Amino acid sequence: MKLNYLAASIAAVALLPVAPIALAQGAPNAAAVQSGEYKVEPYHTQVAFSVRHFGFTDFSGFFSGAGGSLRLDPTNPAASKLEVTIPVNTALTTVPKLDEELKGAQWFDAAQFPTAKFTSTSVTKTGPDTAEIHGDLTLHGVTRPIELKARFVGAGVNPLDHAYTLGFEATGVVKRSEFGVKTYVPMVGDDVQLRIAGAFEKVQ
Repeated sequence: MKLNYLAASIAAVALLPVAPIALAQGAPNAAAVQSGEYKVEPYHTQVAFSVRHFGFTDFSGFFSGAGGSLRLDPTNPAASKLEVTIPVNTALTTVPKLDEELKGAQWFDAAQFPTAKFTSTSVTKTGPDTAEIHGDLTLHGVTRPIELKARFVGAGVNPLDHAYTLGFEATGVVKRSEFGVKTYVPMVGDDVQLRIAGAFEKVQ
């Protein structure tokens, strides 16, 4: 009897109308972005990579667990500075065996070179919400200049942790052989396409 009463009570509560919860979200207004110091928000920052596989498909994976900082001045983009590090052993694809291989000596050699690092050298505004970011990428013990094309996505107060957050998308191309990662070139593509989702929280 008590169990039937409990079940009926739960069912009655489940049928009650629930008021919608209004959650704020980032706004795509680049002109309103707050200047200041930011840190990488690692849980929603990803670096996706894609290479041509034996001429058949563009095979993809990604890195996570990024850290780093951003000094942002929307009124003077050239004064902005970006520094990001990524643990190479977070490489993840749809093939577990390949994930382990990528971390090994034939590829990224995560044991000897555990992190990749990008440090900007210049930021040039190219449109209301776009910029070119030039910088130095250190990967596999080699440092070379690369270029990223960045697009502002949105900014605002994150409704979950209440931190002022902004996000960008960036794309670029890295020639992996220039960093000493030459396994299976050219059967597996030398040009690595990068697509980066970058989230940053303002440092209070």
